[in-house]
Amino acid sequence: MRRDRLRPAMRWGFLLLLAAAASRYVVRHDWDDRTVVVLTLTGALLAAYAVNELGRAAPGTRFAAMLVAFLALVLVAPSFALVSIPLFFVGLRQLPRRAVWPLAGLLTGAVIVAQVRLADRFDPSLILGPVGVAAITTVVFLELDRQNRARQRALDDLLAARDELDRSQHEAGALAERARLSREIHDTLAQGLSSMNLLLQAADRDWDAEPAQARGHVRQAAATARENLAEARRFVRGLASPALDGASLTDALRRLCAATERDTGTPVRFTVAGPVAPLGVYNEVALLRVAQSALANVRSHARARSAAVTLTYGDQEVMLDVYDDGTGFDPALTSGFGLTGIQERIAHLGGTLAVESAPGEGTALAVSLPLRDTR
Repeated sequence: MRRDRLRPAMRWGFLLLLAAAASRYVVRHDWDDRTVVVLTLTGALLAAYAVNELGRAAPGTRFAAMLVAFLALVLVAPSFALVSIPLFFVGLRQLPRRAVWPLAGLLTGAVIVAQVRLADRFDPSLILGPVGVAAITTVVFLELDRQNRARQRALDDLLAARDELDRSQHEAGALAERARLSREIHDTLAQGLSSMNLLLQAADRDWDAEPAQARGHVRQAAATARENLAEARRFVRGLASPALDGASLTDALRRLCAATERDTGTPVRFTVAGPVAPLGVYNEVALLRVAQSALANVRSHARARSAAVTLTYGDQEVMLDVYDDGTGFDPALTSGFGLTGIQERIAHLGGTLAVESAPGEGTALAVSLPLRDTR
């Protein structure tokens, strides 16, 4: 972009200096064959410059045509040497870096020859001046070009790093969403299907001997299926659990405990301690999911005689404790998704999880979350 802004200035500089040199020559010389040659070469240089600006040929070929016309013009009329300044910058813009010093030497030589021819007597400054100006200009240009190239490489590296970061963030977002869906499926659909399976097995067992009780199991299974369908629709849309629609967390937990006791026949006691405080929707959903996951274990694996769920509101945090006196397990050997999903969900909200269990000793699960929703 900077070169594009400089291009009009270089174009006008070239045209003005060429016009000034031509005017000077015409004013100071008679109209003769030499003047015709000078004006013809001036037109040739101008035409070569126009072709170069239009880009009708390769950059090297275009510039070579201008250079030949310029050298011929300076040979006939030394006063045209001042056109070497814009011509040099045109070459810097178009030619490869390895051609910079040869170009500077050629144009400097032409200027020196022109000045010596125009001077009344020889002066060392006629040589040292053009050489010094050309050397300083070339060194400054090469250093600026090196810095520009370094900045461009740094910019390219930065853009590449940004693109890589965008890809990483996209992948991380996809993985996080996949993990969220996995947790939701485990905490809702999988547990609901497990409950339906138990209810339908109980219905099949009681179908002949106690048909009324069997039909009750089927109705409970149908109700669980409807709840699961509502859960599936809600978490796909990213909404809160329907168990919390129009109800507090304590009401949702109380219904969950009652449903677990009804489905399994295992007494499940629910207790609330401390003054109830607002938690935020994400914390409420997380605690409900933890309770669902823990009681699903009571339904499916624990073979517990009793269970208890306690929700405790403190000054700075809320705690959920779930206990059952079932078969227990070794937490170090458990690889199921349930415990991992609970840990990820609670950690994401800035909370802590503790699990105490051993084979034959029951299970105690304790979750602590800050009262304010930190998600």
